[in-house]
Amino acid sequence: MTKTIASVLITAALVAAQGTAQTPAAPASDFLAAEKQFNSLCAGCHGAGGNGGDRAPGLTNNPSLRTRNEAQIRDLIESGTPGGMPAFKLPESELLSLARWLRSLNMSAFDTKPSGDAHAGEEFFFGRGQCSTCHMVHGRGKVNGPDLSDIGRKSTVRELELMLENPTSQMGIHTTPTCPSWAFCPDETWGVVNVKLRDGQGLRGFARGRAEHDLELQTFDGRLHFLTDKQYQEITPAKTSYMPPLQASAEERRNVVAYLSSLGGVQPGALAGVDATISFEAMNAVLHPKRGEWPTYNGVLSANRHSALDQINAGNAQNLQVEWIHPLNIPDLETTPIVSEGVMYVTAADHVCALAAATGRELWCYTRTDDLSASGRQRNSGLANRGVGLLGDRIFFSTSDAHLVCLNRLTGGLMWDINTVESPGSYLATSAPLVVGDLVITGMAGGDGPLRGFLAAYEAATGEQAWRFWTVPKRGEPGSETWIGNAIETGGGATWLTGSYDVETGTLYWAVGNPFPATDGDERRGSNLYTNCVIALDVKTGKLRWHYQFTPHDLHDWDATEPLVLVDTDYQDRPRKLLLQANRNGFVYVLDRTTGEFLFAKPFVKKMNWASGYSSDGTPQLLPANTPTRAGVKGCPSVRGATNWYSTSYNPDTRLFYVMSVEDCSIYRQSHDGGYEGYRNPGDPGLKYLRAIDIHTGDTVWEIPQQGPQEANYSGVLTTAGGLVFYGETGGGFAAVNAKTGKTLWTFHGNQAWRGCPMTYMLNGRQYIAVASGSNILSFALR
Repeated sequence: MTKTIASVLITAALVAAQGTAQTPAAPASDFLAAEKQFNSLCAGCHGAGGNGGDRAPGLTNNPSLRTRNEAQIRDLIESGTPGGMPAFKLPESELLSLARWLRSLNMSAFDTKPSGDAHAGEEFFFGRGQCSTCHMVHGRGKVNGPDLSDIGRKSTVRELELMLENPTSQMGIHTTPTCPSWAFCPDETWGVVNVKLRDGQGLRGFARGRAEHDLELQTFDGRLHFLTDKQYQEITPAKTSYMPPLQASAEERRNVVAYLSSLGGVQPGALAGVDATISFEAMNAVLHPKRGEWPTYNGVLSANRHSALDQINAGNAQNLQVEWIHPLNIPDLETTPIVSEGVMYVTAADHVCALAAATGRELWCYTRTDDLSASGRQRNSGLANRGVGLLGDRIFFSTSDAHLVCLNRLTGGLMWDINTVESPGSYLATSAPLVVGDLVITGMAGGDGPLRGFLAAYEAATGEQAWRFWTVPKRGEPGSETWIGNAIETGGGATWLTGSYDVETGTLYWAVGNPFPATDGDERRGSNLYTNCVIALDVKTGKLRWHYQFTPHDLHDWDATEPLVLVDTDYQDRPRKLLLQANRNGFVYVLDRTTGEFLFAKPFVKKMNWASGYSSDGTPQLLPANTPTRAGVKGCPSVRGATNWYSTSYNPDTRLFYVMSVEDCSIYRQSHDGGYEGYRNPGDPGLKYLRAIDIHTGDTVWEIPQQGPQEANYSGVLTTAGGLVFYGETGGGFAAVNAKTGKTLWTFHGNQAWRGCPMTYMLNGRQYIAVASGSNILSFALR
């Protein structure tokens, strides 16, 4: 960049920056110094002056940078991107100077605020202009084109004007192919193509994804078609945009530009002025999934990861092979993919991506990048995220800072954003919301610190809160008598794992975490309801029907946040509706889920020193010398638990319950901040086992010991009607074993520390097994 051009850009940037809070005017000398440093550090990839190089994109008028504020650009420079740009650990003043300069090169229409009547422009957009017949804004309109809720931040004023005057001239700007969400590039594909099929028919629509041998086509009726080169013989790009030039007066055109320029994204809060109905068909698709679909976190609302699919079975499992791999470039994924109508949805912290389930081709990715500085809260991008909820045309997702957001299923556009937090505390969220009827239910994480746990339900259409259940009661409320001392104000009780639901009785079941402080009970004497409980709620009202507490007055951080599996089977000589849980405290439980009646509990691990068993009324029989002291006490199971959040499964054919189990202990110290540490006896180390448990006797029918450190493996299990159990081995493999005998039938050497739970789906008559592995999504099928 020459000095003359640089001076022009700097002058323009300074003018554009006038009156904006995000990029205040800076002396030209500061910008010149920042550009000089940029050219020294970054030009080798991004080109001189950020104009683009052969190793990285240009950073002037960059659509991704345009949506970021100064603080976010500063953080990006300092942290880099996973698998991409390296981190630059510079002095704070230099980071801020570079961020301010880069921000000045990417002033959006939203920043410059052109003249015109934005309100009148909005009326034209949704009225006579008919723009909303293709585009959605803030949850209003259709999706036969990109969501425009933040188009003002993504575009310059001139780009908006050109898109309205001559859409075809702008096809290269907003219709380039999708790319990973961590890269600097446009995030949607809307190029129109004409497809000639081999049967002589033709299709026309948007090429949402394309490679040498496949095409993901969205036709103008909103349907997705997943085509391979065996189905089509020719693809011809359209020469003109699907969007016609705007027919409007000069004043109307100016007002529309002003309106589009004002669109800076969806602000937190419920939707207003939209159709609030959810179709019966959409709700029924989740309540009663079609064969081969996996539309919710555990596949079915009962939370039993047992599939009726049997194409892959004990007789042919050795023929499994990798069908495709999709990299998210984010380590330690814990997501469970969900699949509906040929599309797979996967997550990482503050990221959601839609993939073609047959190929792994990316259709869209949403990345949450808003600024939290105004609230004083910080997002933890290092957190895990375990998945999404789905209902009709909506995808629901919990962000790391405990917002619940709704995305459009076709575009990934943000429809609404709700801050679920109503009280002080460092609230987080990690797990998939649960969709029941027209409600979306979500929990929260962070209960190892001082806060008050809750579970909340929201209207799927608008985001309006339907009800809230507090897991730690206020003083004077029922259950508060179980808290003696001051800890009740911020007693923990997180709800961070997805619950389960009984369709017949309308009962929602959710597991609650440990009390706070975790290992110091001096200020929370009593049983501390409803921590370490299963709570059974009326799903429509959130009212408590019953509860059962697995570990009263927990002093070992044994969250009850393990899967609550609902099973209908003969038990104790009669048919019963059961709730099963293998708990972190080392016991496997069988409850009557209709009444909450305690039926059975027995240890499923040998390393157990806190209780000898349970009385007939469900009360644990405590063993002495197990209360943490300041000096430390050896406690078994370990703080990570005899099991944890990873999935379990009951197979109705084998009548066995499959659990990844851990034999280990910890040293527990009495501490307000949670005192525990690893305990290692070289002669008796902690080990993990895949165990098949008889729920009638509690006996282990078979087990497979895992080789390697048990902390590395957080894989859950999946069982199928094909007589198989799928799980991640601690040694790094992904395995299929015989559900009756435990014999290993097939192993894929993934060489990963597994942290995701497997699932299965069927497309075009073919069964797939999918699982998150490190930073990748893997999908397997038969040869």
